[in-house]
Formats: sequence, structure tokens, C-alpha cells
Amino acid sequence: MRKGILGRKIGMTQVFAKNGKLTPVTVIAVEPNYVSQIKTVETDGYNAIQLAAFDKREKLSNKPEQGHLKKANISPKRFLKEIRNVDVSAYTLGGEVKADIFTVGEMVDVSGVSKGKGFQGVIKRHGQSRGPMGHGSQYHRGVGSLGTLLPMHVLKGKKLPGHMGHKLVTVQNLEIVEIDLDKNIILVKGNVPGPKKSLVIIKSAIKNEGKVNAQDELITYVEEVVEETPVEETTTVEETTEAAEEVKAEETVSEETPAEETAEATEAPANEESSESAN
Repeated sequence: MRKGILGRKIGMTQVFAKNGKLTPVTVIAVEPNYVSQIKTVETDGYNAIQLAAFDKREKLSNKPEQGHLKKANISPKRFLKEIRNVDVSAYTLGGEVKADIFTVGEMVDVSGVSKGKGFQGVIKRHGQSRGPMGHGSQYHRGVGSLGTLLPMHVLKGKKLPGHMGHKLVTVQNLEIVEIDLDKNIILVKGNVPGPKKSLVIIKSAIKNEGKVNAQDELITYVEEVVEETPVEETTTVEETTEAAEEVKAEETVSEETPAEETAEATEAPANEESSESAN
């Protein structure tokens, strides 16, 4: 039986395995989904569940939507999507669906609305070649021949300019690389349709349902908390040198002659000189 969950495309990044392998991945934020409706064969003709995800303000929700979600005791949600061919017995009305319904290495299909490109010509829209860019050709980026003379109209299916993008696109057989339940994030290998912050639907692969591939162990950059041990204070070489100089200076001062002896020694020669001059 199939299973699925709603999420938002955050962007792309890359992860590294311990064997040195680099894998480009798309980061999909998967907040808890809630089962807003359960459909069965007896009541609706098929088995399906309706998932509601991503909160929004109550004033932005109309009365029919509020009444519909009130049956499941769910606050107003921004997105309501249905997933068919599921085992309805495994779900309860108002129940919570998290990212742990998938496993690492499981194959999934991801659906989303592609980026809108507006009105584009045949070169960008269909990859056609342009004509010579010289002035004499008079044909540069035009459509070209539209058909033969006999039908007298443009044949159905002719590739012409028109609206490009903004269509529901499903990329099949993508691989789940990592699931982070703490941050509510799923890493899917490869690219996923749609711009950033757009809604995507992750379902189990329809062509490889239940297939799980072996995954390489990824490198995680988690800082380990190291307990700091008290370190005894140690004196540096400069502090030791300064202390030795201070001790040496004190010893030098103590060895010097006292001030009184120095004064007596200076007075004695002066008295001798005065007596000689008197004689």
C-alpha cells in the first residue's frame, strides 16, 4: 500500500559519506501532517486519506473549511491533499503523520508545481534552433514553417510559442538519503520540481514500492562538548626572569654601604684638607 506526506522545498545542498562520496540532495521541511479525512470503498468508492499541513491564521480560513477541519479537531491548515490507495486501517481521523513513515534508502516519487516561465518562444520552450543572425536572412527566432499548403490550417500538435512552466510535475524513483526527526527534515537525492518554499508531495514509488537501497554512512559535523579540567597556574619564563632580577636588585641594595658610613668617609678628607691649609 502507498503512503505519503506533505512538505515544503527548502533548497538544495550536498552531503558527504565517510567513503568520500558526495551526494547532491534536496532539503524538504516536513512538519507534522494531520489526517483530516478518511475515505473508504463503502462510503466513497475508493480508499484514501486527506492530509492537512502547515498552519495558517483563522481569519484566512472560510467557514466551510473550518467546519471540515473541526470534525477532526484540527486548526486551520494551508494545504489539504489526498493520497489514494493507502491502508486506511492504519490511520485515525485527526491522527498525526510524521517523517518516520519513510526509512532511509527508500525509493519515493516527489510531485510539485514547476517554476513558471511565462510566455516563451519556441527556442526556449521547445529547444528549437534559431536562424542565421545576418540581416539578409530575415529569419532569426521565428516559428518556421507552419504546415503544407493543402490543409490550409495549422496542424494539431504543432510546437508554437506559449505559456511555459507552472505545471504539476512528478519525478519518480528518488532516494531518501537522510531523515532528521528533530528538525523535521527529509533529504532526497537529486532535484525536485518547484521553487523554494513551494509545496511538494512525497509518496512511495509506484514503480519500486517498498524498495530500500543500502546507504553509506554520512559525515556529521556535531560539536562534542568537552568538560574543562582545572589547570594549575604555572609561571612563564618571563615571570621567572623578572622575579630573579628583583631578588638580585634587593641583594645589591643590602650589600651597599650604609648612608652614615658614607657621610663620615666624606667628612674625613675635608678636615684633613683644612688642617693642611692652616699650617
